[in-house]
Amino acid sequence: MPEPISRLVSNLTRMPTDLSSSLWLAQVQLLPHLGVALILSMVIGLERQFRGKQAGVRTHALVGIGSALFMLVSKYGFSDLLGDPGIGLDPSRVAAQIVSGIGFLGAGIIVFRSDAVRGLTTAASIWLTAAVGMACGGGLFILALAVTASHFLVVFVGPRLSRLRRRTQRSELWVEYRDGAGLLRDIVAVITDHQWRIAQLRTAGHRTDPGYVGVYLTAEGRHDGAALLDAVSRVSGVRAVEWRDDDENEESA
Repeated sequence: MPEPISRLVSNLTRMPTDLSSSLWLAQVQLLPHLGVALILSMVIGLERQFRGKQAGVRTHALVGIGSALFMLVSKYGFSDLLGDPGIGLDPSRVAAQIVSGIGFLGAGIIVFRSDAVRGLTTAASIWLTAAVGMACGGGLFILALAVTASHFLVVFVGPRLSRLRRRTQRSELWVEYRDGAGLLRDIVAVITDHQWRIAQLRTAGHRTDPGYVGVYLTAEGRHDGAALLDAVSRVSGVRAVEWRDDDENEESA
């Protein structure tokens, strides 16, 4: 924090006149910390939301700005008590609770389904967003920006590196299509035509819109997954199709 802000906060109790205006000025000068935390956490949340994950922009933004505020309160919220007999201040105590407390939110995102675990990457991004918010609250903007960039490096490069280590890909494809039109047969034909093998097929555990049905297809192949995705999406009657574990293949471990 810049020296003028620290001086304002530390001297509040020694300013009987114009105390309120000094307090307001100190808070206004802290607003950039919250603003940077909000922007960076929203950027992380946008990536998760574009991938259709449970926690998107709102969740990440609230976690980021909330962590930044906790950090600021931990550092400067108790300055008026300093100097009182028997009062000691540990600036790390409130901030330390963010690290453990955010685990409860992350645990709610993780889902056990069938023989796989889903949501670990999103839960980790929530935890990372809290760290970014804390860094912003502490004025460590360069570190917060570097960690945000590292998030995108991991989520975009990580799955590609994972595919390089095995010649045959095994991924789960989610397809939602119009019911009662015999489209599943056409979808399977498209997948096999693109040299992919269907290892498992199961219906979705959650409801879709009336007139539509969703299935999970575990496909194995060595060819371009993006081309397969495009081909299935072109089948008449298919409303949605996506790889469900592009960034979560490792999460079942």
